[in-house]
Amino acid sequence: MRLTLSVIKADVGSIGGHTKPSHRMLDVARQAVAEAVGKGLLVDGYVAHTGDDIALVMSHGRGKGHPEIHKFAWNVFTKGTQIAKQFGLYGAGQDLLADAPSGNLRGAGPGVAEIEFDHELAGRRPAESFLVLMADKCGPGAYNLPLFLAFADPMYCAGLMLPPMIKGFRFRIIDMDNTTGDSTIDLDAPDHAYEIAALLRDNERFGIDGIFSRTYGEQAVAVSAQRLHAIAGKYTGKDDPVAIVRNQGIFPAPEELLSPFAKAHYVGGDARGSHVMPLMPVPLNTAVTGMYCLPIVSCAGFSIDRDGRFADAEIDFFANPAWDEVRRRAQEKAIEMRSQGWSGAAMLPYAELEYSGFRDTVTGLVKQFKVQADQAA
Repeated sequence: MRLTLSVIKADVGSIGGHTKPSHRMLDVARQAVAEAVGKGLLVDGYVAHTGDDIALVMSHGRGKGHPEIHKFAWNVFTKGTQIAKQFGLYGAGQDLLADAPSGNLRGAGPGVAEIEFDHELAGRRPAESFLVLMADKCGPGAYNLPLFLAFADPMYCAGLMLPPMIKGFRFRIIDMDNTTGDSTIDLDAPDHAYEIAALLRDNERFGIDGIFSRTYGEQAVAVSAQRLHAIAGKYTGKDDPVAIVRNQGIFPAPEELLSPFAKAHYVGGDARGSHVMPLMPVPLNTAVTGMYCLPIVSCAGFSIDRDGRFADAEIDFFANPAWDEVRRRAQEKAIEMRSQGWSGAAMLPYAELEYSGFRDTVTGLVKQFKVQADQAA
């Protein structure tokens, strides 16, 4: 069968600030997913939140970008927005940037990641498993470094030296500053690893859109690489990407995919979307209630049965106590960076500051500068 995995997420309101959606909002989303499964629109579905973002994880047979699937997700987020407005929650409908899109939600605000593949549970994929990465309070290129290390660096993924992966992977990279359409380039690793790194070092402009096996042509990764402020023309919130990552067999194993997150690497985001802070791996359904608005990422793992259902139950990869040490180190790194306040590398460059008010303040002052006339000695 031809199976599609779709993950669509949005921030449509949260309690007490940018923390987490309410139980009512999540209950409505879970009920809607259950009804969609019952009616046959979806084969299966799962709902979780990371910080204030609600993510819908769905399996179906309708292909990528299908209007019915995307309309369903939009309606779920619209219902969540109505609840948020009713109870006075913060940022109600924040990520819904269009009135009522009739088709694909890419460009309408919600983050979208989708993969379509032949699902036979035979041959090179006798079992199908995948991860879903869900981030909050961070920019669209937050996965650039860990995904590069997992799919292009044998120091992190020893499986790259095995026959199924030794030819490497193809990285599809998107220029997120191009608002006229999806502007992408395909580069192969290991052949063009340096060129890939040269692009991915800029998390705010270039992001991984997809990763593909060079041996089998199968897609391994899909990322919701887009910039909300480029779409809306103003700050509406951080981009908070989601990603689907197929694993095992012809792809890296979960431990190889997740070990790079032990770096708690620095990304753009945090409070007001304008600081540079470490990305902290957290358990599923974690609220943002710590110091500052530390960027966070959660990871759910799934297996898929022959009919496309999520088999047995999901696994919460970052809930393991092994990640407690990473969280401690991430918090130490965060405190050190934020102790620098507004100075230098602690904040993003002015061109990348998400709140336009920062730029407006500086622009107003620049207009008051005067060139001093030469003075006689």
